[in-house]
Amino acid sequence: MRKRLRKKLHVGEFQELGFEVRFCCADDISESAFNTVIDEFIIQAIEARSLVCGGGGQKPEWNIFVTLDRRGSVTEEPRVAVQQWLAMRPEVEEFQVGPLVDAWYPA
Repeated sequence: MRKRLRKKLHVGEFQELGFEVRFCCADDISESAFNTVIDEFIIQAIEARSLVCGGGGQKPEWNIFVTLDRRGSVTEEPRVAVQQWLAMRPEVEEFQVGPLVDAWYPA
């Protein structure tokens, strides 16, 4: 396969990795407190590391996929940082941060 086609299809040296994040807050959390957790998560854990996320959810659960805000792959370092951020939040009762996977062709 030619380089131009590999780039267009995001394969080979142009593969891009991302990871899934799922978390759940307490059932009795208020709507405004939940929105505050989401806002702080996006600002502090995602945007501060030049990441973007897609997905969503509704109180009390959230499910997103995280990638870089530009071409390229997320590394293990920001994945661990997101995991640590969630672990430090008392509002987050349970969470799961998935492994790095192909962002364009998930298995």
